[in-house]
Order: sequence, then structure tokens, then C-alpha cells
Amino acid sequence: QVHLVESGGGLVQAGGSLRLSCAASGGTFSRYAMGWFRQAPGKEREFVTAIDWTGASTLYADSVKGRFTISRDNAKNTVYLQMNSLKPEDTAVYYCAADTRRSLYASSRIIKNYDYWGQGTQVTVSS
Repeated sequence: QVHLVESGGGLVQAGGSLRLSCAASGGTFSRYAMGWFRQAPGKEREFVTAIDWTGASTLYADSVKGRFTISRDNAKNTVYLQMNSLKPEDTAVYYCAADTRRSLYASSRIIKNYDYWGQGTQVTVSS
């Protein structure tokens, strides 16, 4: 069983930056692809970004491409999400998730392909 804990959320003004972290325990983190999703009030959870087990391959939603960067440190069992140029529409609860398939696929954008989830961290961007 993999336990994921997100941190780093908070309140930031539009144009600002935040760095989210997701610490993993209880499994073999270095063998998993990792993803970040988000859910705004009244909306469905949506894909944000994903990274393969090596850190060499990434995927991004069009809405965050060029502003957000995913990275991982397998020695620390942690995946990061650097968010720059934040917009009010980025306001959401952000979740990290683990995919035991290791590599990235087109289906890595789909929620049901992730096996483990964190509890989420709130990001609020004020205008």
C-alpha cells in the first residue's frame, strides 16, 4: 500500500508561484509514474501533469503547459509541482497520484489508471 501526502498549497496572488510536494511511503516510489490532478469547486477532477518513473518523460494539460513543471526525486520519494504565473482559474484542490505502470501513455491523463491517491492540498489564487 502506497501512502501519498501532498503539501505546499496556500493562498497566492495572480501571477505568483507555488511549489507543491508529494511525499510517498509504503511502496516502491521509483517504479511508479506519478501524476497531479486538480478539482475546482463544482467541477470534475482533471488531469494536470504526469511524469514517468525515470523523470525523463512528462505530460501536461494544455491549460498549464509552459507555466507548471513536474519533477521528481526518487532518492527522496517525492514528486514536485512547480506552478508559476498562477491564474485565478488554477484555484483547486491538487492531488498527487501513483500509477504502477511506470511509463507514460495517452491514458496517463485518465483518473482511473492511477492506483493510489493523496488527500489533496488547497491552492487558492486571488485576482
